[in-house]
Amino acid sequence: MEMLLTILREVHDPRDVNARHCCASMLFIALIAMLCGAKNCVDIADFAAANEADLAEIVDLPHGGPSHDSFSRLFRLIDPEELAKAFAGFAAAFRQALGLAPAKGVVAIDGKRLRRGYERGRAFMPPLMLGVWDAETRLSLAAKASSDGNEVKAALEALKSLDLQGCTVTADALHCHPAMAAAVQAAGAHYAFKLKGNNGPLYACAIKAFEKADRAGKLAFYETSETGHDRFERRRVSLVAAPKEAPRLPGLVTFARIESERRKAGGKTETHVHYVALSRRMTARRVLETVRSHWSVENHLHWPLDVVFNEDDARTRKNHAPQNLSFIRRIALDILKAHPDKRSISRKMKLAAWSKDFFFELFTHMQ
Repeated sequence: MEMLLTILREVHDPRDVNARHCCASMLFIALIAMLCGAKNCVDIADFAAANEADLAEIVDLPHGGPSHDSFSRLFRLIDPEELAKAFAGFAAAFRQALGLAPAKGVVAIDGKRLRRGYERGRAFMPPLMLGVWDAETRLSLAAKASSDGNEVKAALEALKSLDLQGCTVTADALHCHPAMAAAVQAAGAHYAFKLKGNNGPLYACAIKAFEKADRAGKLAFYETSETGHDRFERRRVSLVAAPKEAPRLPGLVTFARIESERRKAGGKTETHVHYVALSRRMTARRVLETVRSHWSVENHLHWPLDVVFNEDDARTRKNHAPQNLSFIRRIALDILKAHPDKRSISRKMKLAAWSKDFFFELFTHMQ
């Protein structure tokens, strides 16, 4: 707890000097309220009122528990850059407390829209959160709020503060461009970017390279097949070296082609072909593992944020509040996931609310 409070005290308080409640204390209360199931500022204020005596033993509450208006105003005013720094500090300190080494495997970059967090009249542009995700430990490394909805810009800014030596950064086709490739390499990592028609010349070059290899008849491949959930899936991966005349993408070494076939119950078959730009030579098997690891950011970050924390339905909309509350949710999610208990995230949240011993275990098991 002291580690968290120390980090939160570094967040600049944007309110006037006559503010009655300490900024760090309010952020900490919001965090532990979300650990116990709170979904919005009203829930956080109710949690503070119901547990005022216990909270006063941890943080200073000279004026009692803050109201929901106080929490709402604070989250509206805080600069998301402040909480982005706090989140990065938490992620680094948290890994150290858990005894985890720096990330070395697949690091996924992906954006997430806060679908109901838009301001009036801007339903077409909900706020965007950019996440940097360690697929091996299933913990966040960084997060960034995008003020203008530009995911590429947010990703480039996030990479500036990260040391990803030895990692393989994965991202969808939106990020397959020279500036992103250069930023990944500057962070000490390699990349595996999905390749689509938005990068037309490079996409056409990859298709042409595979067509030439197919005609030669010597293209090796790796194939997997699996059955489950009333469907059959087959994936075939093949590799070709990037031609010398390929359009510029810093560090580009290889193109991968992933051909997938899915047959659902009832006999309907779907086929897809995906291309990937790689800056590291890998086996076809390793390419498939890397590409599939990317989707853990959807299954283990975005899904619980939406289903367990109700982020997609959160109707907090004004100013910076949607993004700032998302930072708090991500910290709470990492804390819950890191606890060794095998229960689901939602069950851990209920236990934290019902059992004071389990609540304190969420923090003490790291020491």
